[in-house]
Amino acid sequence: MKVDITVPELAESITEAVIGEWLKKPGEWIEDGEQLVDIETDKVILEVTAPQRGELASISKQTGEQVQSNEVIAVIDTSKKGRKTAAPGKEQKEKPATQKNSEPEPADAENKAAPDSSASAEEPVPSKTSPAVRKLAEDHGVDVQSIKGTGKDGRITKQDVQARIEKDRDETAPAADMRVSLQEETEVTETRKDRRVPMTNLRKTIARRLVQAQQQSAMLTTFNEVNMTNIKGLRNKYKEEFEKKHSVKLGFMSFFIKASIEALKEFSIINASIEDEDIVYHDNFDIGVAVSTERGLVVPVIREADQLRFAEIERSIADFASRARNGKIRIEELSGGTFTITNGGIFGSMMSTPIINPPQSAILGMHTIMDRPIVQDGEIRIAPMMYLALSYDHRIIDGKDAVQFLVRIKETIEDPARLLLQA
Repeated sequence: MKVDITVPELAESITEAVIGEWLKKPGEWIEDGEQLVDIETDKVILEVTAPQRGELASISKQTGEQVQSNEVIAVIDTSKKGRKTAAPGKEQKEKPATQKNSEPEPADAENKAAPDSSASAEEPVPSKTSPAVRKLAEDHGVDVQSIKGTGKDGRITKQDVQARIEKDRDETAPAADMRVSLQEETEVTETRKDRRVPMTNLRKTIARRLVQAQQQSAMLTTFNEVNMTNIKGLRNKYKEEFEKKHSVKLGFMSFFIKASIEALKEFSIINASIEDEDIVYHDNFDIGVAVSTERGLVVPVIREADQLRFAEIERSIADFASRARNGKIRIEELSGGTFTITNGGIFGSMMSTPIINPPQSAILGMHTIMDRPIVQDGEIRIAPMMYLALSYDHRIIDGKDAVQFLVRIKETIEDPARLLLQA
């Protein structure tokens, strides 16, 4: 029987992906669950494994080619019979029996011939790696035996090796950065040549989708500013007690998620989306939170965030951030959001116009907190201020609704008691 190998269902924000290096060739035998190829997207790396054992009959998509959700990339012939291989260590166990009639060995032969116990104990670890993983480790001088696999059945994945590479790189980064900086400065001074590097397929995909998001929606951005005095005071007062009780830090994002949900309940059009010529109103509040990784921003979704407490929201954010940066985020966790929040303030951004995450209709942008002079009660005072930006699809959201929605968030953050009263 012929079994198709297809691209997994991708999130709405990931419409295309690129085939990585194939780990098997046509005609080779494949075991059930064995990794075949990596599919790289602009957000995550997906491992495609064999759904059944059999022979790899054909490959229809080669390394570097772009693919889409559910597209067939290879075929397995399950009617073929694979060769049975001897279990590891079987040959070694049987060998002494064939040597019974041989000449007696010296008294210390046992010590000389005995295999290294530590090596035999660790032997299964490299066996749980693909050729691509071993090559990546070898290229960067990483000992795969020292890595604990997080894949299926303890398999060592590319992400495991990449995490070790990044850890080693961080430990030697200052000296290495200084050498690179001096080298580049010298090269620029001496040669004054520009470097031309072709865009990767993934970067091309990112660029194309960003342009499409702007071309396919009537995007407009409205701004406001929020006085963070009260929310900072509340956070500083309870953050130690909060962390001690819930084992997670209390950040500002959970306050903005709660404030956004209350505003979304009042202005339901902000939580809606366009499908063909219909407006779809979403009664659920699945909030996407943008997380920065080396590959770019990913937007994992906190499901039914309106039902979660502050601690549960903070745990979700911390978990998503950790797994996203280690390449462990699941594709289904990037799908189905109704509204997105992004915080450029962690990088020092004072103001920006965030781009809508289709098919959503709006996105809230937070920015850095800066002490600025403001007029309050007729007096000039210094207060910690943050600019807020709401980008929205003007096809279904009127300016009045967008402005009032942002004002409602401002009012809730400046008077956090509203979150308790849900007023």
